[in-house]
Amino acid sequence: MIMRTSAELKQFLYGQGAGLVGIGNMEGIENCRFQTGVAIAVPLPPRAVAALREAPTLEYLDLYHALNQKLDEIVLAGERFLQNAGHNALAQTTARVKADGDNISPLPHKTVATRAGLGWIGKSGLLVTPQYGGAIRLSSLLTDAELDYDEPVVRSRCGTCGLCVEQCPAGALRGALWEAGMERKQIVDVEACRKKQVEIMSRRTGIETDLCGKCFAVCAYTRRYLNGSGREE
Repeated sequence: MIMRTSAELKQFLYGQGAGLVGIGNMEGIENCRFQTGVAIAVPLPPRAVAALREAPTLEYLDLYHALNQKLDEIVLAGERFLQNAGHNALAQTTARVKADGDNISPLPHKTVATRAGLGWIGKSGLLVTPQYGGAIRLSSLLTDAELDYDEPVVRSRCGTCGLCVEQCPAGALRGALWEAGMERKQIVDVEACRKKQVEIMSRRTGIETDLCGKCFAVCAYTRRYLNGSGREE
């Protein structure tokens, strides 16, 4: 059984709570045995994002875990939806995807997202979307279902903007404009970023974990999102 349209799957995932859904051709992508990738994003609430311009907060830490759990539920529902339609599918949940020492997973959600047209990799090293900037949490779902693909994004749309580079507390962002195939180390010094995140979180909240958020909070595209919500100052 083959689903009639990609719209059928997207409608289902939006109904589960997805904020953005894209479908990409994964042919030729390393560590992917499926032909199709489905990227799912949910936005962070504007109030929580605006606060991150100053420093990470306990609210953001709670949201980080809550939205990851929500995304797990969405992609698992999508997995069952595809399997019930007779397809192989694999939800890339937090329990199933294990990052290495450099916090890189075998098949990053960001790779699926760029192939699925959701956005590009910003100078922050994070996915930037036209709708929400970098104020999202992201997951992905892989399948052998025959679906229509969205147009992939293959290069940065950040242009000359350097807000995240200028305001990174670790000075870890190199200011590089991403193109498909670039390694993350060409964009960000991951270890410098991680160390500063732990330092700031420990100082501000008493919790030692690598979480910050300032780079996406100051992003021009994120500010457009906040402006539309009435949260931009």
